[in-house]
Amino acid sequence: MTLPIVAVIGRPNVGKSTLVNRLAGVTDAIVHDEPGVTRDRTYRPAFWQDREYLVVDTGGLIFDDDTEFLPLIREQAIAALTEASAAILVVDGQTGPTVGDEAIADWLRQQPVPVLLAVNKCESPQQGLVQASQFWELGLGEPFPVSAIHGGGTGELLDALITHLPTIDALPDTPEIKVAIVGRPNVGKSSLLNTLTGEKRSIVSPISGTTRDTIDMVVQRAGDPEQGIESHTYRLIDTAGIRKKKNVEYGPEFFGINRAFKAIRRSDVVLLVIDAIDGVTEQDQKLAGRIADEGRAAIIVVNKWDAIEKDSYTIYEYEQIVKDRLSFIEWAPTIFVSALTGKRVENILDVVDTVAEQHQRRVSTSVINEVLQEAVNWHSPPTSRQGRQGKIYYGTQVKSQPPTIALFVNDPKRFNENYRRYIERQFRQQLGFSGTPLRLLWRGKKVREINTNTANRAVRV
Repeated sequence: MTLPIVAVIGRPNVGKSTLVNRLAGVTDAIVHDEPGVTRDRTYRPAFWQDREYLVVDTGGLIFDDDTEFLPLIREQAIAALTEASAAILVVDGQTGPTVGDEAIADWLRQQPVPVLLAVNKCESPQQGLVQASQFWELGLGEPFPVSAIHGGGTGELLDALITHLPTIDALPDTPEIKVAIVGRPNVGKSSLLNTLTGEKRSIVSPISGTTRDTIDMVVQRAGDPEQGIESHTYRLIDTAGIRKKKNVEYGPEFFGINRAFKAIRRSDVVLLVIDAIDGVTEQDQKLAGRIADEGRAAIIVVNKWDAIEKDSYTIYEYEQIVKDRLSFIEWAPTIFVSALTGKRVENILDVVDTVAEQHQRRVSTSVINEVLQEAVNWHSPPTSRQGRQGKIYYGTQVKSQPPTIALFVNDPKRFNENYRRYIERQFRQQLGFSGTPLRLLWRGKKVREINTNTANRAVRV
């Protein structure tokens, strides 16, 4: 059974996102003193007393204006309301009732969902009652004076809210594979999310920078026991398009990009979406470097592949160009898709399963040292001009996510960059680690320390 949903509705700039942050106990929703910051609908887990629910932030509703994103925002708000168990209409107590509030109230009265009226910006308890009393005229029942910033009055609002929410049994703690979808503006990230989920969760528009906040969506895929396929749960995270820092002004886009960077950090797998028409840009290279620095597993998704004129060699030539230009993550698999037509999009989650498993993988010390033994036999460590040769005593994996292997050697300085890359290539060729960074820690250790620690030593190479 899924959690009940509470939709937060209202006209622009009345404090919906601030109230969502307050109810969810987080600061995830972007809050900025500018109308139209929230565009997509975003979900946050929340609870009050013995009830858990999802609170949904929506864009500001304006019914008499069809410019730019407003029709799409209305579409998202309507979608949120159709799946909601209850709704909260947020109005501005300092401004008083407006024509926009009345239009939304008229619309909500026609919906089969219970509606609570939250009069926001009532910072003074005494004055707040006076401010809230003005909104009886909307015909939605008792107006609750609240201060989303300070939390005043939210307890009374929530007490009334949970009377409309169903009681559910405790939900099992299902492990999730967190997948962040990142890329430059207008490369098709939101279209990709919509195709993967099979619903129009994110607003898709040719206008660059449509997505402002990170959009989380949980997707479940059923397994097939007969074929040995396990079921998986994915948390797909759509993010704002990331432009060059010099082109970004302080405001909603700045906050959205910071959210995107945080999404990379909290993900297991990152889908780096590339525009097949534009090819790999300098900004794509910087994003690849950040993914590698954060130690996240990655998949390169080349979108808009349907728009490229191709022959039987095009895909191989293009893949090589991508690998060369994204050398930071040359270990990441590449998949060519069209979010518009759905071509190969269904294969993305199969690749996610593979790289997520490799990202979490642990290899025994004995296997690591077998690979080291063979690598050294084929190519001995370098010797310095003074005739001193590097020696690798043994290796062991010290952590996963990403896989990290400590190599104990006589002197790390005797191993140049070429030899270190050679050892990493041997690990990848022999053990896989597809789609994940592999970190090698070169640790100096004297021979007598090795001899007195035989319990931890696997094999000398």
